[in-house]
Amino acid sequence: MAERTTRRRFLATCATAFCAASAASLCGSPRPAPAQRPTRGLVKARLSPYFTPLPGGDIRCDLCPRHCRVAPGQRGRCRVRENRGGRYFSLVYGNPCALHPDPIEKKPFFHVLPGTTSYSVATAGCNIHCKFCQNWEISQAAPEDLFNHDVPPDALVSRARDAKARSVAYTYVEPTVFFEYMLDSAQAARAAGLRNVYHSNGFISAAPLRALTPVLDAANIDLKAFNDTFYREHCQGELAPVLATLTALQRAGVHLEITNLVIPTLNDDPSQIRDLCLWVRRELGPETPLHFSRFYPLYKLKNLPPTPVTILERARATALAIGLEYVYIGNVPGHEGENTFCPRCKRLLIERSGFMVRGVHLQDGRCGACGQPIPGIWA
Repeated sequence: MAERTTRRRFLATCATAFCAASAASLCGSPRPAPAQRPTRGLVKARLSPYFTPLPGGDIRCDLCPRHCRVAPGQRGRCRVRENRGGRYFSLVYGNPCALHPDPIEKKPFFHVLPGTTSYSVATAGCNIHCKFCQNWEISQAAPEDLFNHDVPPDALVSRARDAKARSVAYTYVEPTVFFEYMLDSAQAARAAGLRNVYHSNGFISAAPLRALTPVLDAANIDLKAFNDTFYREHCQGELAPVLATLTALQRAGVHLEITNLVIPTLNDDPSQIRDLCLWVRRELGPETPLHFSRFYPLYKLKNLPPTPVTILERARATALAIGLEYVYIGNVPGHEGENTFCPRCKRLLIERSGFMVRGVHLQDGRCGACGQPIPGIWA
């Protein structure tokens, strides 16, 4: 994913909860309810509707294009779903390991409620395995490896409102692995007047995606490369299902942004970036925001250097020359490529520095100078 929740932050969250409980006990105050304290390991399980029974007690998972065939007592590749007696159970429903209010720009969403807070939630697990994962501490873990909170959908919405968030973000890991929890939470958030935003690798089957889109306001999809070999060798995934997800979201009217993490020597070839940009313009439209994000050495790719800023600038120039209207450079705080400009009159519309919004010059979703409509969610 393009954003990162670090091991330090994760452990600090757990430590804060532990210290708060200890302090209350020492002061004679009532101890927090169990739901307020993280618990190491599995909290509870929930039957999933997204599976097909097979002969011999096996099941086929129908959530993502892997279609894992899982024997009784075993789990799928995501490590968070288990075949129990021929029925498939999610082990992470209402059991997030990460809960945090973030600037919505961190997701990154640059055309959704700029300057507002989005309440972020994630569980353990992921359905692909990127060598460059920025959140590998939780995405490549099983639920029993982590401290998890008991936070059902209504409680998640209450936490988001307490944090003065305008949206709930399903993020940090691939939200498909906690799909049932995400869907129920999104419905509760929508009923409470909150927006739902989704940062995903796009590796999801068509049926669950159709179930999600009616309550989904915005999606940022990681298009990791425009090359199936890259997906197979570095992510253990496939490109075609991701492209299908992008087009399905666009057809469903969900606000869509794309992030491409540019990794030196692996997916930074100018011809591949050009092909990616041409596909976005042709299939999704020139108004689709595209973020070229800077890679930093992490997880299994510590041998590579950070992406040179010049490579990101070249990618952005290519996209703009092809006709994409909103092209950004991420993970380079203070760069001009963080800002939003009007595609017609070139006026600076949204000025950013890192995750901080320094100025917004829009009027009812239009350029304040020439009146050009700017796609996004502004109210």
